[in-house]
Amino acid sequence: MSNQSIDLSLYKAIDGSLWIFGYGSLTWKVDFPYKSSKIGYIKGYTRRLWQGSTDHRGIPGHPGRVATLIKDPDEMTWGIAYQIESDCIEKVINYLNFREKCGYTTDNVTFYPSDGTKNLENVLIYIATEDNEEFLGPASLREEAMQIISSSGPSGQNSEYLLRLAEAMRKIGITDRYLFDLEQQISELM
Repeated sequence: MSNQSIDLSLYKAIDGSLWIFGYGSLTWKVDFPYKSSKIGYIKGYTRRLWQGSTDHRGIPGHPGRVATLIKDPDEMTWGIAYQIESDCIEKVINYLNFREKCGYTTDNVTFYPSDGTKNLENVLIYIATEDNEEFLGPASLREEAMQIISSSGPSGQNSEYLLRLAEAMRKIGITDRYLFDLEQQISELM
């Protein structure tokens, strides 16, 4: 994340809490306090492993591939929204700004819970846009899989990231064809 400051007033709910949408490692590695969570989706984006990671799942000169959201008006991305209580917001945002530091920025979206409860407006997302220096963009599934298999960084093997993300989607009952096809490519190559 760049050093931009986040205007949290854009994201806070009436009760002062903040909702954050996780679509990558935040679906399986939630190491911050939260009050509640909901499974659901956002519209207008598709998940792709097109963001380079030289700080977690790769190194400079040999980046790993991690998830970002690519705008696509016909798509939706499933994940998990986490409610952060008002007294924890600053700590959680500082932590996430560090965790999502290389190329990510923030935006707000509407979240559609799978349980049929009221949609959540102004949910915070971290997104790596195409104009950041770490953005890798598309490649064939095989090329993406080969890069993922051969990459490792301070947070571990890049393949572990992809496998845990695919497992997290299965746990919440979601079929993500792109993720599962990439997982299959990795299985064939390992």
